[in-house]
Order: sequence, then C-alpha cells, then structure tokens
Amino acid sequence: MRWALARVALATTSMVALAFLVPLALVVRQIAHDRAVSDAERQAMAMVTVLAIDSDRTLVERAVGLTPAGRVQRLAVYMPFGAPIGKTHAAAGDVALAFERRRSLTADAAGGMVVLEATTLPEGGDAVVEVYLPQGDLSRGVATAWLALSGVALALVAGSVVIADRLGAKVVGSARSLAHAARAFGGGDLRVRVRPGGPPELAEAGQSFNAMASRVVQFLDAERELAADLSHRLRTPLTALRLDVETLGEGTDAERIRQAVGTLEREIDTIIRTARRPLSERGPGQCDVSEVINERLAFWSALAEDQDRAWQIIGANEPAPVPVQRGELSAVVDALLGNIFKHTPQGTAFAVGVHKQSGGVVLVVEDAGPGVANPRAAVRRGASGGGSTGLGLDIARKVAESTGGSIHFDRGRLGGACVRLLLATGPGQHDTIVKNGRTPNVLKSSR
Repeated sequence: MRWALARVALATTSMVALAFLVPLALVVRQIAHDRAVSDAERQAMAMVTVLAIDSDRTLVERAVGLTPAGRVQRLAVYMPFGAPIGKTHAAAGDVALAFERRRSLTADAAGGMVVLEATTLPEGGDAVVEVYLPQGDLSRGVATAWLALSGVALALVAGSVVIADRLGAKVVGSARSLAHAARAFGGGDLRVRVRPGGPPELAEAGQSFNAMASRVVQFLDAERELAADLSHRLRTPLTALRLDVETLGEGTDAERIRQAVGTLEREIDTIIRTARRPLSERGPGQCDVSEVINERLAFWSALAEDQDRAWQIIGANEPAPVPVQRGELSAVVDALLGNIFKHTPQGTAFAVGVHKQSGGVVLVVEDAGPGVANPRAAVRRGASGGGSTGLGLDIARKVAESTGGSIHFDRGRLGGACVRLLLATGPGQHDTIVKNGRTPNVLKSSR
C-alpha cells in the first residue's frame, strides 16, 4: 500500500511538474532570444546615432571598432557609397530589402541571425547597420535554466514521494497492526488488542475491533460458565446413581457398573474444568493413538462381550503420536464406538485399527452393520438419522480437521460402515492420504 501511495504521488507530481516545466522552458528560451535581439538592436541604434551626427567614413570605422559587436567582427555598416564597413553576415537580398523599406528587420544568417537597422544620413542617402547574432547568443543561459528547472522539478517529485511514503507508512502501519491483531484474535489469542491510530477511519476501525474483541470474550466467558453449570447439573443424578450402585453388592456386573459410574464422574469433572479454562490456555496437546485405543477398548470390551460382539484391534501395538489432546481423542473413539453399539444390532462385529505413514496417522473404525446411508449428512452437526444428537461424527470431523486431516466414509472390509479418520502430523498430508475419494485399507489382519 505504501508503494501504491508513492506511485500515485509520483504520477501526480510528475504531471504537475511537466505542466509547469514545459511552458517555463519555452518561456526561458524565448526570453533568451528576445534579450539577445534587444541587445543587438541597442548596439545598432548606437551606430544610427553616430551616423546621424556625422557619416564620415573614418569616424564610422572608429565607432564600429568601439562597439562590443564591432570588436568581435559582428557589426557592419552599409553606406550608400563604397564598401561596407566591418564584417558582413547578412544576405544581399536582406540588405537591399532594408534599404528599400527604410526600417529595421531581422533575418536568418549562417549560424545565427542578423538585425538590420536602416537610417537616413545628414547629407542625404540611406545607410543600414547590421548586427550579427550567432546561435550561441540566442540560446545563452537556456541550458542552465532548463537544468535548474529540471532539478527543481525532480526535487519536488522526490519530496512529494517521500511525504506520501511517510503518510502511507502511518496508514499502512495502522492497517498492519489491525490485520495482525485480527489474525492473532482469529488464531485464539483473545487478549490481543490494537492501539487505534492513523487516519480517522482506521482509528475508528481499531476502536471497533477492540470493542468487538471485548464483546466476544464476554460471550465466550458466558458460554464457558454456562457449559460448566450445565455439566454440574449432572452431579445430582450421578450421586443418586452412585448410591444405587452401592446397594448392588458384589459381583462382576456390579463392579463393571461401579467402574462405569466412576468413569462418568471423572469425565464430568474433566468437562467442567475444560469448559472453564480459556482457549488460549488449553494448547494443542499431544497423545498416542495406540494408547487411547487400547484404553477405550478395555472399557467397551465388557459391553461388547455382553452383546456377543466380536471385535479386534489392529496396528495399535506401536506408538502413534498425534497433535491432539488425549481427552479429545478419547471422546472421538467413544463417539465412533458408541455409534456402533447404538445403531447396529447386537452381535454385530466391529474392528479398530491404526495405520502410520509419513506425516500422518489413520484411525479406522468399521463394523459389520448396515452401513451409513448418507455419509455427507452424517458429519453435519446436529443431523442424525438414528435419533441421536448428531454431534459424535461432527466432533470426530473437527478433531481431524484441527490437525489438517479429514474424515472419510465408505464400505468397510466387514461389510458395514467404515470411518477413516486422518490425523495429520505434518503439512500437506491430506492430498497424500486421501486421494480420489479413497484411503488405504489399514485393517489387513484379524484377531
């Protein structure tokens, strides 16, 4: 933007300078020409005065030698008799025309021009005084004047560009500050503010940005507190559920229910703490996909056995770190497995696999159920074809996209739905792992 303003100033000032410089240059040249002609006419009139007093040839020759033009062989006097006095430069026709008209005139000559002044002698007859002006005298001082005018014009143009650049720097600095604050705010730094400055419009924009940022922070704080309050309401039914569990006595089922209640209580605590923590303090986090899968399958395996579901874990025996918080990835795995338990008949088998490749980790969850009728609608937030909240797959999609990855649906090896979640660990992995709408099949082995 600074260069654009400088170019505008350069173009505008250059046009203004040319508009004045060209006429001034022509005027200077004309002034130099007129000055030289006037000086020649004055010297010619001086000789006319001498001729009016006495036309003696000796006296006239002496007078010619005393004039500035005569000393440099540029003045001559044409007498009615005898040869001209001094060095002549005019053409014979021009001299004859001056004798005929008996008035002054100018004419071109070799290398310059001549001024011819006609006069009448006291004893009768006419005489013509010639003053020769070489081209150098006609343009004397013009080059220096043009150079000075050009220097002034260049100085004005350069000064206008510098001033425009300084003014532009102030405008651009304010605009850049506002853009930097907007990028930082969009990146999650909710504390960033701008110092309004620059033109009134930009200063007003900075003030509006600060007001908007403060308002957004207030809304987010209110939303976090609301989420924490809503989550806290679950503690009352959870306490009643824990009391009921304590009356179940001993046994495998009772112990499993107690573990589930304990897990639920820990998750509610985590939700409350997370909801109340600002986004800027949460950080990107990191976890191991294999560890999370093994941990969550240990939880879901008991329910799978109760429902006679065959299941398998493939490829989760090696570390697979990804830039995702452990709690978020656990929520994704629970959402995908929960969909299988909710939307497929009991006894439907399922499998979970992990596949590492350069720059990314692919998490695959598939089942032997009926599949997903509308994959595009399945990841739409709040949309569900099975009577649920419609948030599970959307959560998985957002987690994948937060790493630069993606989510993909197709028919799996077991015949039902297959969800492939790409968790990118480096830039530019989406085109490598998901190409032409297909992803690599990572479920190659069985339990």
